[in-house]
Amino acid sequence: MNWRAIQAIYIFEMSRTARTIWQSIVSPVLSTSLYFVVFGAAIGSRIPEIEGVSYGAFIVPGLIMLTLLTQSTMNASFGIYFPRFTGTIFEILSAPVAAFEIVLGYVGAAATKSIILGVIILATSWLFVPLSIAHPFWMVAYLVLTSFTFSLLGFIIGIWAEGFERLQIVPLLIITPLTFLGGTFYSISVLPPFWRDVALVNPVVYLISGFRWSFFEVSDVSHGVSFAMTLLFMAICLAVIWWMFRTGYKLKR
Repeated sequence: MNWRAIQAIYIFEMSRTARTIWQSIVSPVLSTSLYFVVFGAAIGSRIPEIEGVSYGAFIVPGLIMLTLLTQSTMNASFGIYFPRFTGTIFEILSAPVAAFEIVLGYVGAAATKSIILGVIILATSWLFVPLSIAHPFWMVAYLVLTSFTFSLLGFIIGIWAEGFERLQIVPLLIITPLTFLGGTFYSISVLPPFWRDVALVNPVVYLISGFRWSFFEVSDVSHGVSFAMTLLFMAICLAVIWWMFRTGYKLKR
């Protein structure tokens, strides 16, 4: 394992975050805080509780997951796309660095940024609502696994994209709508039977449900199913990245 190469890629990507801290850290935290004010305070005052949990606290896991999914994807996609755009990707590919080490450096940095954001938002949420975590271990597990999984997805998007516009298509037009429809602000149990079945096709439902279970022990689907779906999605992303490097898809031409 070439740890020096992994460290070099990781530090370079993390230093970019330090240079754009307002865009990378401050802006997402402020946006999420506005959700707390609007949904937690204004709307939450009209909804006493959901499944025994105050509405303000109920939306906290969903808001953290919303940030994790979008930021992990966007950070990782830009991280690998920019070297492709400038042509420096060929220097990395020609260096004595394995594909796994390249992926670990870029994805590790993107996931770290998302985890930092998730922790900051979690700490900020205590300023707005009383919060308790029933299963800290599983909360951290979902936080880390989700960050890495969607950073892998972002890495795939960064290789697939032909321009900066394409980098925004999946996060803005697919992931964000799926997150809003995945139970971020409500439980899918309140939906009519038909739409509840439709919602179960949405993979984000399982991520939010499992993460919420780690806080309050309430969920739309069982914890075991949620965790298995998270691992399955990660395995699919790893398989796609392996295929991309094996075939040189948009990397060697």
